[in-house]
Amino acid sequence: MALCVSVSWCERTIKRTFLYDKKIYSIDNGFVYSKGYQFKDDFGKLYENIVAIELKKLEMNNIANIYYWKNSLQEEVDFVVKRGIKIEQLIQVCYNIENAETKKREIRALIKASEELRCPNLVIIGNEDKEEEVEWFGTKRKIKFISLWKWLLENNDSEN
Repeated sequence: MALCVSVSWCERTIKRTFLYDKKIYSIDNGFVYSKGYQFKDDFGKLYENIVAIELKKLEMNNIANIYYWKNSLQEEVDFVVKRGIKIEQLIQVCYNIENAETKKREIRALIKASEELRCPNLVIIGNEDKEEEVEWFGTKRKIKFISLWKWLLENNDSEN
């Protein structure tokens, strides 16, 4: 049994997808925490790891494929959920989005990925529950902010 799962870079061609680095996640946050890895006290990384584990379950059950997105400016979206040929959802995971710079960075990456991948379903998983319309250089998008615990419950319901 593997102790890690990987998420590939989202690219239009399968061949190019395999050329780029994968993101690696542990299958157990308890293992990460107990072994004292560098991000032990970085709850954002632990949140992202939990979301990765849950999304990989969709992939293992042949419900969806999971990727991440990154552009040439190194702006990144944590997860791209793709069902068949359609990109269904873009997900950022952020433990604390109260910092204005952090919020701008997360939203900017989501909007840029949304334009490139033509996906309007944007989600930020963290500690807030609200919906907000945002604008970035003339591009308006609606973003759903959802707390991790609520997303986990909703995601679990959708698997059944």
